[in-house]
Order: sequence, then C-alpha cells, then structure tokens
Amino acid sequence: MSNVRAAHPTRRGILAAGGALGLGAALAACGDDDAKSGSSDKATTAAESGPWTFKDDRGTTVKLDKAPANIVAFVGVAAALYDYGISVKGVFGPTRTKAGKADVQAGDMDISKLTILGNEWGQFNVEKYAALAPDVLITTMFDGAGTLWYVPEESKDKIAKLAPSVGISAYDRQLTTPLQHVWALAESLGADMTASKVTDAKKRFEDASSRLRAAAKAHPDIKVLAGSAAQDLFYVSGSNLSVDLEYFKALGVNFVEPSASVLKKSGGWYESLSWENVDKYQADIIMMDDRTATIQPADITQATWKKLPAVKAGQVIARSPEPIFSYDKCVATVENLAKALETAKKVS
Repeated sequence: MSNVRAAHPTRRGILAAGGALGLGAALAACGDDDAKSGSSDKATTAAESGPWTFKDDRGTTVKLDKAPANIVAFVGVAAALYDYGISVKGVFGPTRTKAGKADVQAGDMDISKLTILGNEWGQFNVEKYAALAPDVLITTMFDGAGTLWYVPEESKDKIAKLAPSVGISAYDRQLTTPLQHVWALAESLGADMTASKVTDAKKRFEDASSRLRAAAKAHPDIKVLAGSAAQDLFYVSGSNLSVDLEYFKALGVNFVEPSASVLKKSGGWYESLSWENVDKYQADIIMMDDRTATIQPADITQATWKKLPAVKAGQVIARSPEPIFSYDKCVATVENLAKALETAKKVS
C-alpha cells in the first residue's frame, strides 16, 4: 500500500489506526477537546443568495460568490452531507465494492447516481473532475500537516487549480469536533438543521454517549482492544490519535494498547504484530476495523486468532476508524460499544 507521505503514517497504518472524534456541550465534561480541535469557526450561511465562506481546519477560508452547487467530496464526507440533505456531484475514495455494491463508507447514498473519480488509494481522475466544473472539493485530513485524504500527491497541484478545497480534520481530537464541523458545513450549504431527522439523530448520539459513559463507569475492569486485520499482520491501535478512540477513552472506556515507545515507530498510530503474536495483548472486547480493505473477523482463519479469549467468547464488535461524520451514522458505533461493555464477560 502507498505511503501518504514519508513523514506521515502509511495508508496501512491508517487502516490499522483510523481517525479521531469529539462531542458537544451536553458532554463537554467528558474531555477538553477544544484545545486541540483547530479552528472551530462557524461557517457564514449564504446558501440561498449572496457570498459563501467557510473556514476549514487548516485555517483556510474558502470564499465563493455563492454557495457551491457542484460539490466533489471524499465518499465519507459526501455520505455525511447526504444525511443532512446535501447531495454531491462526484466522489472519490472507497465507494463501490468488488461485488458492485455500495461500500460501507458510502452510507445511504445511491452510488449509481454519483460520478466516481477514484475508488481506490491513488486513483483520482482529474479529467472527470474538471468535467464536473467543481465549485469546491471537500475531504478529511488524518495528519497535522493538512494533507487532503485520498487526494493523490502526484496530482494534487492539478486538482488544486480546478477548485478550492475544504479540509475537515479527523486527527488527534475527539469525535464530536469533526461532527460539529460537518454540521456547520452542511448548515452553510443550506441544510435544514432544525429538521426532526437531524435533531433526533443528534439526540440519539448524545443519549448513546451517556449510555457508554455509564457502562464504562460500571465496568472499569473490562478491557477493550482496537484491531485491524491484514493478510500477514494484525494491527493494534493506540488511542491517542483516532477520533473515535479518543472520544471513547474520554467517556471512560478502558483500552489495552501498545506503549508510547512502541507506538512512536508508527507516528503514534499502531503496533503491527505477526499472527503468531496476536495474543500479545489480552482484552475482553475486540473492536475490529469494518472497512472493505481489511479482513473481517468471519474471514480470519489463523488459529491464534480463534484462540483469543474475546473471540472464543463472541465478544468481537465492529469499529469504523473512518467514521461518516453525521450524528446518524455515529450512533451505532457508540451504542454497540456500550452494549458490549454492559454484557461482556471478564475473559482476560
């Protein structure tokens, strides 16, 4: 798999580690996220008429004569905007599986109606992108340098000349921060943030978060490990850079993870283990990367995996290291972890 950049974690590392998350006022006491959330400026709403501006997490302010109509976005961002009623013209990133179905990162979008500029790492059809006459490109960022996720290094300059970009950071912050930023972005684009579907989803997320906090408090001895499977290696994630894990830890979840010195080798993201050493860390619950580029638990054949206490106990749940940053899509992962903590047996 390709490097994002030499100075950044590899894509394989991101596959193992994922992103980073944060919450609103109702749960502000869970963690001091504002200090590392970057810009939290609200967008200037001008979806119906007049100029449009939005300040992203690089500190870059995009200014247009009117709200963008031709939006191109990383598939996960497009899926989040779709949940708020905003459609895009084109997407890039994992959108269609080999079986022709919608990728997990496509959310509820009808992918048959989208122009897919690239479905895999390193793919981005610049000619197709230009033909869409894009007003703006929107994607996430998984490092502190402002690298636009899934925008290829070799063509980034050509892409940048065709339309301004907006970057939403998913690095070293809690889940609620990108949730809030995508909310502000959708609002600026004309989404009705008072619609019951939108407000109900936010309430469900907050309720799920309260449930998880209570479950973590009631079961402090239950240890959770975040993992990701590849053909030759098993990755154990650290909890200090990924938006979801940072948030869960702030809510009190007890993570078992590599030491800081071990994580340093991957820029803080993960430790890679051979399958023979997959039992290095003992956990009661294992959260496994649900992205299509990784091997899913049902397809792992290694005997060492099957012998893990959490696996034998059936205490393996899904995790989305690249969350779709709408409240609706983030509810399930919080609820699933809360339920797992409430019902888990101590097996480690």
